[in-house]
Amino acid sequence: MENIIASLSEQNLKPKLLLHACCAPCSSHVLERLSQHFKITIYYYNPNIHPKEEYERRLDELKKFLFRYPLAKDIELIEAPYITSEFFDAVNTKNEPELAHEAEKGERCRRCYELRMKKAAQYASENGFDFFATTLSISPHKDAQKINDIGYTLDGIFPVNYLPSDFKKKGGFLRSRDISAEYGLYRQDYCGCIYSMP
Repeated sequence: MENIIASLSEQNLKPKLLLHACCAPCSSHVLERLSQHFKITIYYYNPNIHPKEEYERRLDELKKFLFRYPLAKDIELIEAPYITSEFFDAVNTKNEPELAHEAEKGERCRRCYELRMKKAAQYASENGFDFFATTLSISPHKDAQKINDIGYTLDGIFPVNYLPSDFKKKGGFLRSRDISAEYGLYRQDYCGCIYSMP
């Protein structure tokens, strides 16, 4: 990511980036990090989040944060349809029930990352974006290597560039916590899906 950003700065370019986001806290530092280098549109596609009330709470919190956050004044938010069957079909726990009991960062999670990132890449390619990325790597509970491997694969399928990242590094996760505290953001205590609920 750093090399891409450096190259853009040298060329004085600010390309269009579609940023898949799962919630306000995860978006906070990512927007801080990327907003000066990209024209960002946030793509909220999270059919994994359970129950629907939690999905709506996270979406509402993201909307409120974007309204209040100075670096987000020109950022558009796109909400994709909330169709939970897409998540259950993707993780396939019906046919592979052992995946329902996996710890985070396993195959079930990889399939969930892939589902959401693929939808973002497709939307980005169909709507004239130069890059797509995801906020998922800000979390210490997410496997950045798996996320980036998926991104590179999608980069080869869709005509849009993937912006690789591990946003938790260089104090990124801690910074997201600080911004969340500053803005009083709701920080959920589970990833989002029914299998990760406490």
